[in-house]
Amino acid sequence: MAFYDGVFDALGLREWCDANAESAPMSMADLLAQAGGADAEASGEVFPFPSLDNLNESCDRIGQTRDFTANIEDGFLAIKDGLKIVLDPLTQPLSWMLDGALWLFTTTPWWIIVPLLIALTHLVARSIGVTLFVAFSFLFLGAIDHLDVALQTLSIIFVCTSLSVLLGVPLGIAMSRSNTFQRMMVPLLDLLQTLPTFVYLIPLIFLFSVTESKLYGIAIILYAIVPVIRLTDLGIRLVDKDVIEAADAFGMTKQQKLWNVQLPLALPNIMAGVNQTIMMSLAMVVIASLVSAPGLGVLVLRGIRNLELGVGIVAGIGIVLLAVVLDRTSKAALSRIDKNHKVH
Repeated sequence: MAFYDGVFDALGLREWCDANAESAPMSMADLLAQAGGADAEASGEVFPFPSLDNLNESCDRIGQTRDFTANIEDGFLAIKDGLKIVLDPLTQPLSWMLDGALWLFTTTPWWIIVPLLIALTHLVARSIGVTLFVAFSFLFLGAIDHLDVALQTLSIIFVCTSLSVLLGVPLGIAMSRSNTFQRMMVPLLDLLQTLPTFVYLIPLIFLFSVTESKLYGIAIILYAIVPVIRLTDLGIRLVDKDVIEAADAFGMTKQQKLWNVQLPLALPNIMAGVNQTIMMSLAMVVIASLVSAPGLGVLVLRGIRNLELGVGIVAGIGIVLLAVVLDRTSKAALSRIDKNHKVH
């Protein structure tokens, strides 16, 4: 006798539970319990949680947990073709951008691409220390024959971070202007920020081919876009009300206040969001190697699969170097922006 039989009998639901009951195939747990016989019964809980499986033992009308998960899968597969028709043309430019950046970073000779990246670092950071560290990092990666895969990882981060900023900043601005839109976006941002990284890949694998670059590109952007949206919204909302009142007194329009007052004052916060977006892009691009994303993540994955300790550790050191390079460069740029604001 199942534990909850008496509950359904007391509620007068026995006929409803037994009506048109179909014998569902036994689960592995049921088979093991049946094989265990009395031992399985003896080891049962005194008061089992009223889960779907436990309630199903007393009422066949209540589906099991596997039915619940199967319905979710069937529902997704039912709309998959329609989603693919809509999303394929919208996301195809992302594949072109990722493939183009990968081609550019990997086919350009090292004696051109590396000096350009070092010069770009100095232009952005204006720090001799950061520039020298970036130069040393590239020289080290080249010395251990990891420069090519490091540049592959950088190309992906460059594209995904750029798109995250281009999409995230306008969304943050829209959130700062509308409390209703902010209330609608916050649950979605919370979901994107807390969803396990591997879960991002599951629906995308069903929608796109593993050979398509947009598969991992979409996953990286969804994972990394949250900080820049949140901090853009926060930065604009933190602009001093007295400054806004002064702008209104001068007769500024909403667009003029946005471009000439709010965005410049919120720029440090926005840059902090960009820094976090870069770091999260790097974290996700390693995991995206599971779905054919090139770069250092592939070597980490190889080290795990083949138990090649040295390969995994060296690739991990390369990822750490890239993370420090990107973090120090973006923070130096943020510090320079802060100084400029204080001067003005």
